[in-house]
Amino acid sequence: MLTKRVKSRIIGEHKTNDKDTGSAQVQIAMTSRQIDELAAHLKKNPKDNHSRRGLLKMVSRRRKLLAYLKKHEPSSYEKLIKKLELKK
Repeated sequence: MLTKRVKSRIIGEHKTNDKDTGSAQVQIAMTSRQIDELAAHLKKNPKDNHSRRGLLKMVSRRRKLLAYLKKHEPSSYEKLIKKLELKK
Protein backbone atom coordinates (compact mmCIF):
# COMPACT_ATOMS: atom_id res chain seq x y z
CA MET A 1 0.00 0.00 0.00
CA LEU A 2 1.34 3.39 -0.97
CA THR A 3 1.49 6.23 1.53
CA LYS A 4 0.16 9.70 0.79
CA ARG A 5 3.68 11.05 0.53
CA VAL A 6 4.70 8.45 -2.05
CA LYS A 7 1.50 8.98 -4.05
CA SER A 8 1.93 12.76 -4.12
CA ARG A 9 5.56 12.37 -5.24
CA ILE A 10 4.55 10.03 -8.08
CA ILE A 11 1.75 12.39 -9.14
CA GLY A 12 4.17 15.32 -9.08
CA GLU A 13 6.64 13.52 -11.33
CA HIS A 14 4.12 12.33 -13.92
CA LYS A 15 1.33 14.91 -14.02
CA THR A 16 0.55 16.72 -17.26
CA ASN A 17 -0.91 19.84 -15.62
CA ASP A 18 -1.44 21.25 -12.11
CA LYS A 19 -4.76 19.52 -11.41
CA ASP A 20 -3.86 16.18 -13.01
CA THR A 21 -4.29 13.18 -10.71
CA GLY A 22 -5.92 10.58 -12.95
CA SER A 23 -4.28 10.69 -16.36
CA ALA A 24 -3.04 7.47 -17.90
CA GLN A 25 0.58 8.41 -17.16
CA VAL A 26 -0.13 8.91 -13.46
CA GLN A 27 -2.18 5.71 -13.21
CA ILE A 28 0.56 3.68 -14.92
CA ALA A 29 3.23 5.11 -12.62
CA MET A 30 1.15 4.36 -9.49
CA THR A 31 0.36 0.84 -10.64
CA SER A 32 4.02 0.21 -11.48
CA ARG A 33 5.06 1.25 -7.98
CA GLN A 34 2.41 -1.03 -6.43
CA ILE A 35 3.57 -3.90 -8.64
CA ASP A 36 7.17 -3.41 -7.50
CA GLU A 37 6.16 -3.46 -3.82
CA LEU A 38 3.94 -6.51 -4.22
CA ALA A 39 6.60 -8.38 -6.18
CA ALA A 40 9.04 -7.79 -3.32
CA HIS A 41 6.43 -9.10 -0.87
CA LEU A 42 5.92 -12.24 -2.96
CA LYS A 43 9.64 -12.95 -3.02
CA LYS A 44 9.56 -13.11 0.78
CA ASN A 45 6.20 -14.96 0.90
CA PRO A 46 6.06 -17.31 -2.10
CA LYS A 47 2.94 -19.16 -0.92
CA ASP A 48 0.77 -16.04 -0.69
CA ASN A 49 -1.53 -16.91 -3.60
CA HIS A 50 -4.10 -14.26 -2.73
CA SER A 51 -1.54 -11.50 -3.25
CA ARG A 52 -0.25 -13.22 -6.38
CA ARG A 53 -3.73 -12.94 -7.92
CA GLY A 54 -3.82 -9.24 -7.04
CA LEU A 55 -0.43 -8.80 -8.69
CA LEU A 56 -1.67 -10.42 -11.88
CA LYS A 57 -4.70 -8.12 -11.92
CA MET A 58 -2.46 -5.07 -11.50
CA VAL A 59 -0.14 -6.19 -14.29
CA SER A 60 -3.16 -6.66 -16.57
CA ARG A 61 -4.51 -3.22 -15.70
CA ARG A 62 -1.14 -1.60 -16.39
CA ARG A 63 -0.88 -3.42 -19.71
CA LYS A 64 -4.31 -2.11 -20.76
CA LEU A 65 -3.42 1.44 -19.74
CA LEU A 66 -0.14 1.23 -21.66
CA ALA A 67 -2.01 0.02 -24.76
CA TYR A 68 -4.39 2.97 -24.46
CA LEU A 69 -1.53 5.43 -24.07
CA LYS A 70 0.37 3.92 -27.00
CA LYS A 71 -2.68 4.27 -29.23
CA HIS A 72 -3.66 7.82 -28.26
CA GLU A 73 -0.37 9.50 -27.25
CA PRO A 74 2.64 7.62 -28.71
CA SER A 75 5.19 10.27 -27.74
CA SER A 76 4.22 10.28 -24.06
CA TYR A 77 4.11 6.46 -24.17
CA GLU A 78 7.77 6.34 -25.25
CA LYS A 79 8.80 8.85 -22.57
CA LEU A 80 6.97 6.95 -19.85
CA ILE A 81 8.44 3.59 -20.88
CA LYS A 82 11.95 5.04 -20.65
CA LYS A 83 11.27 6.84 -17.36
CA LEU A 84 9.79 3.78 -15.63
CA GLU A 85 12.28 1.41 -17.30
CA LEU A 86 9.55 -0.92 -18.60
CA LYS A 87 9.77 -3.36 -21.50
CA LYS A 88 7.79 -2.58 -24.63
